Amino acid sequence: MRFKTILLALLFLGVSQAQAQEVENVFLITLDGLRWEEMFSGADKWLMDNPAYTSGKEEIAAKYWFDDPRERREALMPFFWSTIATEGQLIGNRLLGSKANVTNKEIFSYPGYNEILTGFADSTITSNDKIPNRNTTVLEWLNNQDEFKGKVAAFGSWDVFPFIINEDRSGVPVNAGFESATGELSPKEEWVNQIQSQTPSPWGSVRLDVFTHHFALEYLKRKRPRVVYISYGETDDFAHDHDYDHYLKAAHRTDAFISDLWNWVQSDADYKNKTAFVITTDHGRGDKDRWIGHGLDWIGSENIWMALMGPGIEPLGEIAGGAPRFQNQIASTVAHLLGLTYSNRVAVGESVLK
Repeated sequence: MRFKTILLALLFLGVSQAQAQEVENVFLITLDGLRWEEMFSGADKWLMDNPAYTSGKEEIAAKYWFDDPRERREALMPFFWSTIATEGQLIGNRLLGSKANVTNKEIFSYPGYNEILTGFADSTITSNDKIPNRNTTVLEWLNNQDEFKGKVAAFGSWDVFPFIINEDRSGVPVNAGFESATGELSPKEEWVNQIQSQTPSPWGSVRLDVFTHHFALEYLKRKRPRVVYISYGETDDFAHDHDYDHYLKAAHRTDAFISDLWNWVQSDADYKNKTAFVITTDHGRGDKDRWIGHGLDWIGSENIWMALMGPGIEPLGEIAGGAPRFQNQIASTVAHLLGLTYSNRVAVGESVLK
């Protein structure tokens, strides 16, 4: 039955069983609170023109403003629109009738990351408190498979991730918040440890994404994991700070980080043409003055986006129309790409690729 289910999904995609089996590694990547509006239309003129949110309008306009929304989005997220849009899939442009949504009712980070990583919304998770997750994530589930044991790792800018992934129980190593790299380190990891300790962060619980990125990249080079989760956080925190200038700059930097990861993957024999990227966000944001926040009362923040690229993923580009996709499908998508059918204590999930 498992083989039949996977095969039918692959036939629907026009992907052969052999092609799917080329996926040996999956990178799951999230950008905290990046709106679908910027992803698909670039800089928002209303926010850019509002001095309450944009202090350096001339600089932002010179970098990111064009009359054509396609040009705006390409300026903001060049890797997404030059590479993923041609080699993979982008889901969630509601202007084209493509919808992606959360299913949890809280619409903030811990519930969202739980939904992404476990495949279901847990109604008992109602805060961002540092409580060890009672649920098994797809990362833990994979780490319990003989083929992936010790080959799963996670990196995050937010210091709650060790609890969301339940690092102690799961056995999945998590480097998050202001943690240093540990173990037999490369010279660059030692340097990043030093620089991180000397660099102030604007926030008490979230480090700058540059540290998360380089800790993840150096770990890849040293430990060669097969499944990696990376969560970049600056977009959400700058938005909560009412800072549209730095929100856009953070989105642009994160696009470059993901490009950096992809280029490294495609230059390394262990990963080249064997690695799929699954990219999404934990929640959206409200519109106009409500862009600073998200939650049940912040209309529009339930709307998210997804991007996928790699072997086993048909290059459909920007998706128009089609059935809605949901945040609770991400965990199953990760497993599906690895040729596995993910299940948890609640239900068997369905890949967004089916």
